[in-house]
Amino acid sequence: MAASAGQNMRVDPDRLWDSLMEMATIGPGVAGGNNRQTLTDADGEGRALFQTWCEAAGMTMGVDRIGNMFATRAGEDPDALPVYVGSHLDTQPTGGKYDGVLGVLGGLEMIRTLNDLNIRTRHPIVVTNWTNEEGTRFAPAMLASGVFAGVHTQDWAENKVDAEGKRFGDELDRIGWRGDEEVGARKMHAMFELHIEQGPILEAEGRDIGVVTHGQGLSWTQVTVTGKDAHTGSTPMPMRKNAGLAMARMLEQVEAIALSHAPHAVGAAGHIDVYPNSRNVIPGKVVFTVDFRSPDLSVIEDMEARFDAAAKRIADDMGMAVELEKVGGFDPVTFDADCVSAVRAAAERLGYSHMDIISGAGHDACWINKVAPTAMIMCPCVDGLSHNEAEEITKDWARAGADVLLHAVVETAGVVE
Repeated sequence: MAASAGQNMRVDPDRLWDSLMEMATIGPGVAGGNNRQTLTDADGEGRALFQTWCEAAGMTMGVDRIGNMFATRAGEDPDALPVYVGSHLDTQPTGGKYDGVLGVLGGLEMIRTLNDLNIRTRHPIVVTNWTNEEGTRFAPAMLASGVFAGVHTQDWAENKVDAEGKRFGDELDRIGWRGDEEVGARKMHAMFELHIEQGPILEAEGRDIGVVTHGQGLSWTQVTVTGKDAHTGSTPMPMRKNAGLAMARMLEQVEAIALSHAPHAVGAAGHIDVYPNSRNVIPGKVVFTVDFRSPDLSVIEDMEARFDAAAKRIADDMGMAVELEKVGGFDPVTFDADCVSAVRAAAERLGYSHMDIISGAGHDACWINKVAPTAMIMCPCVDGLSHNEAEEITKDWARAGADVLLHAVVETAGVVE
């Protein structure tokens, strides 16, 4: 790693905050947050504003065939691979103003600061907006970064449809953000992603910065339990085949299995459908998705196997049928040691309190880590609340995260004296 430009190099926190607030006016939510779902008109408007800002900062914009945006600040060495930073501008339907957006606009503020200080780097620096990180409109999450990293094919991604049957590829064309670059053709020296924690640990520990060493792996299993619809008032208790009750007993097992691997493993069911979902009908069918996560692949495999056995045992004991289908997941991520060290050193050099942390959520960096050295920086969020319009951070937290990003990237990109 090259030497940094010194600890006096800091971002402009007011300019960063103003950019966050201006972006938040695009696709406003109903309760103070944002609804800027991917490939909507609001997404297109947010992209256009980002491009305008990047070009005003002297960067050139490239866009690939799945809509990923790459704003490049030239380096002094034409043969040096770029250092990438960034995250995503799309939000949940009831999303906050900072999830993903801080990583993109923190990268932009980093470039503005380098321009202000007339600091040149040997490696180019690229600020990236990855398409459809949230996956809320077109599943799965981290879709376009997954195509970039070779996890998914472009055709598979483009044929994903939303709840109205609209194709990803058609919507990308409709809003006018399909570029001409081959997806995944770009090569990276390294990548850094700044993100809010989306959890309560940093705030509870009173730390400014999370140095992300690992990302949790994830396993989604869709469970279908089939019992028998029957009248709630006239069916004797011993004669019922209540699929809702079977689900409740299975969810108790999810909780127990996750707790057995405390403190880093987690488990829950976030998606539940009950049929026929009528007040006076015993549920004859339920469909729910079990979400297990851990930074240890062997733990994920153990949780999957134990739940599979428990679900089948419960269904057998209650005289019902159960089907289990794995519908998503990815292995745990270990981020690059040199990039992680650059983040930690930057926090120490700047005097920010910090701690190592494991990301409980998936991020674009988790896929990019497959093709380039990668690390993440996290800042706290109030009460750990995210994917909610009440999501909040402070200007000081945003500044600390962007300062650390600036220093880690400059150290990696190399200052030209």
